[in-house]
Amino acid sequence: MANTLLANINTPHDLRQLKPEQLPQLAAELRSFIIDVVSVKEGHLGASLGVTELTIALHYVFDTPNDLLVWDVGHQAYGHKILTGRKDKFETNRQWGGISGFPKRSESEYDTFGVGHSSTSISAALGMAVASKLKGDTEKHHIAVIGDASIASGMAFEGLNHAGVTDANLLVVLNDNAIGIDPSVGALKNYLTEVKEGRNPRSNNMIKSLNFDYTGPIDGHDLTALLKELERLKRVKGPKFLHVITTKGKGLKQAEEDQVRYHAPGRFDRLTGEILAKAEAGLPPKYQDVFGLTLVELAEQNEKIIGITPAMPSGSSMKFMMEAFPERAVDVGIAEQHAVTLAAGMATQGMTVFCNIYSTFLQRAYDQVIHDVALQNLPVIFCLDRAGLVGEDGATHHGVFDLAYLNCIPNLIIFAPLNEAELRNILYTAQLGLPHPVAIRYPRGRAEGADWQKPFETIEMNRVTRLKQGIDTAVLSTGTIGNNVIKALACFDNTIAHYHFGFVKPLNEEVLHTIFRQYTNIITIEDGTVTGGFGSSVASFAAKNGYQQKISILGVPDKFIEHGTVAELQQYCGIDVKSLKEIFSAY
Repeated sequence: MANTLLANINTPHDLRQLKPEQLPQLAAELRSFIIDVVSVKEGHLGASLGVTELTIALHYVFDTPNDLLVWDVGHQAYGHKILTGRKDKFETNRQWGGISGFPKRSESEYDTFGVGHSSTSISAALGMAVASKLKGDTEKHHIAVIGDASIASGMAFEGLNHAGVTDANLLVVLNDNAIGIDPSVGALKNYLTEVKEGRNPRSNNMIKSLNFDYTGPIDGHDLTALLKELERLKRVKGPKFLHVITTKGKGLKQAEEDQVRYHAPGRFDRLTGEILAKAEAGLPPKYQDVFGLTLVELAEQNEKIIGITPAMPSGSSMKFMMEAFPERAVDVGIAEQHAVTLAAGMATQGMTVFCNIYSTFLQRAYDQVIHDVALQNLPVIFCLDRAGLVGEDGATHHGVFDLAYLNCIPNLIIFAPLNEAELRNILYTAQLGLPHPVAIRYPRGRAEGADWQKPFETIEMNRVTRLKQGIDTAVLSTGTIGNNVIKALACFDNTIAHYHFGFVKPLNEEVLHTIFRQYTNIITIEDGTVTGGFGSSVASFAAKNGYQQKISILGVPDKFIEHGTVAELQQYCGIDVKSLKEIFSAY
């Protein structure tokens, strides 16, 4: 288009200068812009394409940033970012030093609340609305945009329950597309489907029963209908609920037809929509697939095995278990707390439960891990995917706190395998029966290339593996970051020893005594926070036993780490191969 509308829009104020009949053209241009950039730079695609018209309508009708707009999760907020002053920087999205892939308060006044995990928007927007009223501002609008997968979470219902007994000026917009990252599940999803298809009596409206002014469902791609209804809702006081129907991936044929794959498709041809194939021949498998395939193999031999995932069957590779044993693999939706206690309940009945949750999302079920599992010493097997630095998703998604937040829990075993072979064997060992619950952490992405398809081996409790002999200095690592140590030490003679501690808890104190008696310098390395993690445990052991050696603790510093490639982030933290070589050369 010669004179595009988007080229002249840098803020919502510019947007509001357009006539309503111009907005469909703007929507087409905005979609095209998102497709052009994401096809090359990668990122979350389908969610943002699905809310293009809704994004335009919200900023057109409401006086943002004076009116406060909160996006749930935020992977659908690319259009929002482009319309709110970040169009010229959008190509830096999710890159080191660039803009965040999620709304972030420090990035823009239009990002009213930092997000990345689901189901927080209603509580946050309600908090803003209550605060506005207390300050005497009764005209300010507060809008929460939440998806049908996210609204099924317990926290979202806590927010709805509270909002319904207030007179807060709150508008909840349900973006209903029947899918999160994977298809939505559960009774609420079935209810919403009936509402959309007109099979539910208007008198049987669960949102109205919570004291919300409910309207909808309306077509979320019909700008005329959206503008009309949003203008009407501006004049309605109290809690309001707008049910909007959208299509994830709208405007790109392949993204509409394969919504799971095009949630975050990687690079693709912007004209044809075809995903560009990566050269994967000869590469080792992903850790997620090693987990998923091993679980199926174990389940074939052990009929007591059950798999649980909170809404991540594809990303975690629990999909293999769900396909092979659909009665023994459960997707509970975005409900981490429920997933953990459900696993605990199953464990009381003698089942062998693999509760597979991303490390960053297990944070949302911390009380359940302590109160419902560890306190009762139930042998739930937690498989913590995406542990360590995860890359471009950034601070909201890095799994760098698990070693620290699990380390203080009694009865809990913590294991971090060195490679995919050890991951496979600890899964095998855990299902044989352990005296306590266990958390097994492993990273996102490709494995190390170890031969993982050999016959299973039992891993002896508290096992420590000496990978290299040394004289004065010993490096103690845990988990897959130990492979960086192996590569860094390859150019050194036998001057620096290397020990792999798969078990972070309990620590093998007998081996630690041997190490501290033999070596003058001790270095610990982990891909988690240095505060309260593996290195802290080693230092605590040394202090308790009167050892005087200098202990250098390497890992993720005590700060939130932003987005970038894993290689860039490891370099920033000083735990990449090059940095480790420089550190080791000083010993």
